[in-house]
Amino acid sequence: MKSISLGDVAIGDGRPPYVIAEIGSNHNGDMDLCHRLIDAAADAGADAVKFQSWSESSLIAHEEYERNLAYDDKKKHFGTLREMVRAYQFTPEQHVVAQGWCRERGIAFCSSAFSPEEADLLDGMDVPFYKIASMDVTNLPLIEYVAGKRRPILFATGMATLGEIERAVAVIREAGTEDIALLHCVSIYPPDYAAVRLLNIPMLRDAFGVPVGFSDHTLGTSVPLAAIALGACVIEKHFTVDKEMEGWDHAISADPAELRVIVEEGQNVFASLGGRTRIVTPAEIEKRERFRRSLVTGRALGRGDILREEDLTAKRPGTGISPAELPYVVGRSLALDLEEDHVLRWEDLV
Repeated sequence: MKSISLGDVAIGDGRPPYVIAEIGSNHNGDMDLCHRLIDAAADAGADAVKFQSWSESSLIAHEEYERNLAYDDKKKHFGTLREMVRAYQFTPEQHVVAQGWCRERGIAFCSSAFSPEEADLLDGMDVPFYKIASMDVTNLPLIEYVAGKRRPILFATGMATLGEIERAVAVIREAGTEDIALLHCVSIYPPDYAAVRLLNIPMLRDAFGVPVGFSDHTLGTSVPLAAIALGACVIEKHFTVDKEMEGWDHAISADPAELRVIVEEGQNVFASLGGRTRIVTPAEIEKRERFRRSLVTGRALGRGDILREEDLTAKRPGTGISPAELPYVVGRSLALDLEEDHVLRWEDLV
C-alpha cells in the first residue's frame, strides 16, 4: 500500500501517526480563543489543527433553522440554531488570520470544505489536504468538486455503509485524485465503546487499499491509542482548552494534557509495533546466558555414574547444557566427580 503526503508529511504503512487537533467550531467565533487553541495544539505536539469551513447560508436550510428555535441544554446551546451558526461560522477573513497564526507556530492549517465556494477558499489558501466530513458521504457533487482540485483527501466514514464508501471513493478517483485516506468514524458524541468497532480500521485498509485513520469522538485517550496499535495512520480528535466552556463540542473534546498523551504515547505505540518478522534482538541474545536455565545436578555424583533424569534439575544461568538437550544427557556416564548443584557441561560427560 502506498503512502500519501499531507503537505510535507507522509502518512501510511511504516509512518508515525499524523495527529490532527480538530478545533472545528470550538473557537466559538472568538479569534483570541482561536489563537489559544492553536497555541495549545502546537505545544502538545499535534501535526495540524483543523477547522470547519461553513457559513450560515452554506450548511443548513431555512426549514432546519425554523425547527430549532430553542434548546434545553443551555450549556451546549444558546438562542436559536441560526444564532449559534451565525456566531460560530468561520469567515474567510478568520481563515486567513488562523492560517497565519498556524504558520507562526509551525503547525499545519486544514479544514473541512462544506460547499464548492469553501473548497475554492481553501484551495486559494494552498491547504495541504481537504477533509470531507462524514455527513457528505452521499454529497457526490461536492465530493467530485473537491476531488477535482487534485489535493489529498481525508474522508470520514461515519454513518456510511461500505457501499456508500465505495461509491464516494470511486467518485474521488474518477475526478482525478488518487491520494485518499479514509478515517474510520462513529458519528455519535460520544459513542458507546462497543459501537466504536476499531477492527474496521484494518478492514477498510484491506477493502480499499488506502491508508486508514481514525476520527475519534470517544472520551479520553485510550481508544485513539488503541487505533494506532491497529494501524491508524491519522488520529483526528476534537480539541479544546476548557471542557466546561459553552459550545457544541467542548465537553467531548480532548484538553491539552490529553492531546499531549495521544501525541507522545501514540509515538510510543507506533514505535512498539515493529513488523511481522520474528526477531530476537541482540540485547535479548546477550541476556540468554543469565536468564535461561541449564541442567544442574540434584545431588553429588561420582565419576562413572550413569545419569538418570531424576539426578538432574534445571536452574539459572544458561551457560551449561540446555534442558532441551535432556534426552541426549540421560544415560551418559560422568567423566569426573560432581558436587550437588553443579551446572552440567558437555565436558563433564564421557
